[in-house]
Amino acid sequence: MASLATHLSAFLFFVPIGVRRLLCSSSLYLKNPSFFKSKPWYFSSPKWKNLDLYILSIALPIASFTQIFIFLSISGHPTYRFSFFQQSAALFLFWILIIFFVLHESLDHFLFNESFVFIYAAIAFLVEYSVIGVGITGLGTAVYGLLAQLTLVCAASCLVLSVKPTAFFAEFVLSIALVFKGTWFFQAGLCLYTDAFALKGCNKMLLLPGSPNADVHCELEEDGMRGMALVNLLFAVHAIGIVIASFVLFGLLSSYSSLRFGEASGPLLAQLESESTLMHSSQELEIE
Repeated sequence: MASLATHLSAFLFFVPIGVRRLLCSSSLYLKNPSFFKSKPWYFSSPKWKNLDLYILSIALPIASFTQIFIFLSISGHPTYRFSFFQQSAALFLFWILIIFFVLHESLDHFLFNESFVFIYAAIAFLVEYSVIGVGITGLGTAVYGLLAQLTLVCAASCLVLSVKPTAFFAEFVLSIALVFKGTWFFQAGLCLYTDAFALKGCNKMLLLPGSPNADVHCELEEDGMRGMALVNLLFAVHAIGIVIASFVLFGLLSSYSSLRFGEASGPLLAQLESESTLMHSSQELEIE
């Protein structure tokens, strides 16, 4: 969390995944609500359409190793150094999650239990929650506190989907929460780490002299209070905009089937129909 570039990277990581999940899950649900079942990753055919997944499988370990390198090379307070190690550990957990997705087709169904993957994702989000805001004080705490709440929403949604993968509401909440996390990461980077978009009367985030913590210095107490109010207002604007955009997108997909993600009518739908048929058949045999 040390620069605008880091926050931009998080924006590029979370937003595309959230939008993809929203498109795929909504398309699948609208195709046939009775066959809906959330998937850890919505694969496309041919395989080159999953390019974003393979990019993440390369980018995440690089980011993790970069954090470790900074952790080993930086001089300063041990607590500050430890925060880099925590961040690299969180990135590593998400990389393992991406590896699960990449190996989806080659792993045995028992090994690639989808409930386990959702539980693992929830754990990864909880680890990320423990990292967010480490070494930040003052106004930055409020910004990262709101980000931590979004992370808890993602973890809770994953836990619900691990128990009930047919819960479309949990899938919808997870999708918009991922998009929200990405946009708020970028907003935090602009407000806390740039001079051009810094909160009025406050400077960008800087390390406190002789301390492992960083803070946003505001000239007057009123500037800090105004900055806090502006942070809450920006968060509300982000929330309203993303929720409205999500419902508009869902409405467009509902009205125009041509806009739906192709996977919803392809192999994924066929797989879910097959699973549903087998489930109904087994239930009928049990009744007989």
